[in-house]
Amino acid sequence: MQSGAQGHHAVYRHRTAQDLDMSEFRKLTEDMMVSPQLALEDVAAAAAAGVAVIVNNRPDGEDPFAPQGADIAAAAAAAGLNYIEIPIGHTGFSEPQVDAMIAALDQSDGPILAYCRSGTRSTFLWALAAAKQGENPDTIVRTAMQAGYDVSPIRPMIDMLAAR
Repeated sequence: MQSGAQGHHAVYRHRTAQDLDMSEFRKLTEDMMVSPQLALEDVAAAAAAGVAVIVNNRPDGEDPFAPQGADIAAAAAAAGLNYIEIPIGHTGFSEPQVDAMIAALDQSDGPILAYCRSGTRSTFLWALAAAKQGENPDTIVRTAMQAGYDVSPIRPMIDMLAAR
């Protein structure tokens, strides 16, 4: 008997050039965008949008049907983009991850596009990095909200890092 369900595994839909929607690349600042999971074709769209660096915040294997880090890294290299992995798992954020994001921001020669499953972890990591660099917590919250992300779950961490 079939229930109509597609099974217990999610199916990662291959997107075509016609499916690409730059609105998936949400601008936080002039130099920072976030996105849900990238398809391989999104890498070329990112390069066309002026992105210089792709930051992968998704651990490999989190969704075995999505392109893995090596796939995105190869597409980034082919498009002339730098690629950095700062995987954020379900255990939360660490200071070395925040420092790695600060380094990526400091060393980039153009805009960064960070991605994870939904863009939330990428936004959280950017928010923590911005706070550690002294950005006003209220500004960080407003910036994230304007891009469609709520950073209130990590507001205490933002406040703590900004106060240092």
